[in-house]
Amino acid sequence: MKNTDTGTSVSSAWLLVFGCWLIATIATLASLFFSEVVKLPVCVLCWYQRIAMYPLVLMLPVALFPFDDKIIRYAGVLTLFGGFVALFHVLLVAGAIPESAQPCVADIPCSETHLNIFGWLNMPMMSLLTFAVIGILLFFANTKSNRGYLE
Repeated sequence: MKNTDTGTSVSSAWLLVFGCWLIATIATLASLFFSEVVKLPVCVLCWYQRIAMYPLVLMLPVALFPFDDKIIRYAGVLTLFGGFVALFHVLLVAGAIPESAQPCVADIPCSETHLNIFGWLNMPMMSLLTFAVIGILLFFANTKSNRGYLE
């Protein structure tokens, strides 16, 4: 069932997509800070996650002015890809995936973490949480938009 007030539904979807852009921008700046300022090494899986996150910073604001709800579909594809890579990376760090399945080089192994907060919050987990939040916001933006691509 859709909201009959299209102005309210579009403005709600706009705010949710704007929230996605804000989160993606913060994540991008944080990843650049940790790699370029703090000089933490970046593994292959981290690069794939960045490949999924960085375009969102450019794509989402272009679709906000004027609002184009098709961005939900395009951003959703990148978010799913990044989320799956982040989940694989989290499982790799946790030891659930054998070393033979690691795509990383010997110099920068994907199974090592160089930043660990609270004993469980590391870079792959932060990436997974970020993609999850963006995915949830996109899902709700989809339900608020006029088209509802998932219906």
